[in-house]
Amino acid sequence: MFSRKKVLLIFAMLCIILGGIVMGRWGIQAVSAQSNYDDLRLFTEVMALIKKNYVDDVKTKDLVIGAVKGMLSSLDPHSGYMTPEQFKEFQADTKGEFGGLGIQIATKDGILTVIAPIEDTPAYRAGLKSGDKILKINSESTKDMAIHDAVTKMRGPKGKAVVLNIYRDGWKEPKDFTIVRDIIKIKSVKYKMIRDDIGYIKLTQFQETTASDMAKALVELNKSGMKGLVLDLRNNPGGLLNAAVEVSEQFLPPKKLVVFIKGRIGDKIEYFTEKEFATYEKVPIVVLVNQGSASASEIVAGALKDWKRGVIVGVQTFGKGSVQSLVPMSDGSGLRLTTAKYYTPNGTSIQSVGIAPDIVVKLESKDGKEIPVMRERDLERHLENENGEPKKGGESTEKEKAVFEVEEKDDTQLQKGIDILKTWKVMENLPKQAA
Repeated sequence: MFSRKKVLLIFAMLCIILGGIVMGRWGIQAVSAQSNYDDLRLFTEVMALIKKNYVDDVKTKDLVIGAVKGMLSSLDPHSGYMTPEQFKEFQADTKGEFGGLGIQIATKDGILTVIAPIEDTPAYRAGLKSGDKILKINSESTKDMAIHDAVTKMRGPKGKAVVLNIYRDGWKEPKDFTIVRDIIKIKSVKYKMIRDDIGYIKLTQFQETTASDMAKALVELNKSGMKGLVLDLRNNPGGLLNAAVEVSEQFLPPKKLVVFIKGRIGDKIEYFTEKEFATYEKVPIVVLVNQGSASASEIVAGALKDWKRGVIVGVQTFGKGSVQSLVPMSDGSGLRLTTAKYYTPNGTSIQSVGIAPDIVVKLESKDGKEIPVMRERDLERHLENENGEPKKGGESTEKEKAVFEVEEKDDTQLQKGIDILKTWKVMENLPKQAA
C-alpha cells in the first residue's frame, strides 16, 4: 500500500512541520485480547458515570470523539484526529492552495508556537517570527488547544481578519496582530541563473507537481548554460514522500535507493529511483539546508549526501524522520497516525537528529537580530532516535538562536555554495591543463 503510484494524499504542512505522509486502505481490526477488554473497562465505566451523573446532557458521540482526541494527543506530535471538515481541508491542501494566514505551528512547552511564517503570505508580511508564542486566536485562549483546532480557527475565506495575541522573547507583554486571510498559493519551485553558468532552484515544499515543475526548471536552466546547480532546501518543511523520491531521481542514476521506511514490526519498504524524468547525473550540486529543512527535504539531502552526489552546506536540519499514514474513518473523519520511521540509503535514522552538513556555514546577522530555533527534539512527545540524541547545547541553558533569512548579498551560505561550484569547475579542469 506504500507503493509510489498508490500514494493518494499529502499533508501540506502549512501549520505544522510536514512530510513523509502515506495513505492506504486500512482495515479496522477488532480488539480480541482479553487484556485489551480489561483495559477498556475503565473507559466504559467513566462514560457510563458521565452519561448518568453529569450536570448537563452529553451526547455519546461527543464523548467518544473527545476520547479519541485524547488518545491521539498522548502519542507523538505528528499524530492526530481530524473531524470530517478538517479531513476535507486536509485533502484540499494537497494542491498547495487554501484560505488562511500562511503559518506553520507546533506545540512547545505546552504553548502554541510559530515554527515559521511562509514566505509571501499574510503572516510573513505581518512580521510574525519563528518562536513567537500564540496565546489567543480571536480572543480565545490557545491553552490546551489541539493543533488542528487552531488551524481551523486560522483558516477561512479570503478577506476576513484574524487577531492573534502574540508573545515574543524579550517583550514585556503580548501584542495583538490583526492579519487578513488570503488565498495561500504555494509555488513550490522557484529558479533562476545566479551566475553565468550556475543555476539556482529553491524548493519551498514537496507537492504533487514539485518534481515535474523542477524538471521544467532544469530544462530552462540547462538552456541558459548551467554548469553547476545550487539546490536550496532551507526552511522547506517537507511534504509528499513521493515528490522527494522523484526530485532525488533527477540527480541520481536509475535503481538507486533514495530512502527506506521501517514500521514497528521491522517491515522494510524501499524507494528506488526510476526513469520518469530526464536526469542530470553529472551536474555538480550544492544543497543548502538549515534548521527549517524538514522531512522530505531531509530525505533529498540525505540521499544526495549518502551517494556522494552533492555537497551539503548550511547547518543541522530539523530532524523529522517519521512517516504519517492517513486513515479515513467511516464517518468521514480521519486519523493522521505515525506508523514508521524513514532512513537514508546508508541506514541513518534522521529522527530528532537531522542531516549534518558536509560544510557548516551559519548565517550572520548584521543587526544582531536572531530568532529562537525549534527542532523536532524540542517538540513535546517527539519520538527519540534509536541511536540516541545530541545534547541541547551541552550544559548551557541558553536557547539556540539563528538567522533564518537574509538578503542575497549577505547570504553566506549561498555564497559558499557558489564558491564550491567555482572551485569544482577549476578542479575538473586541472588534469586537462596538466596533460
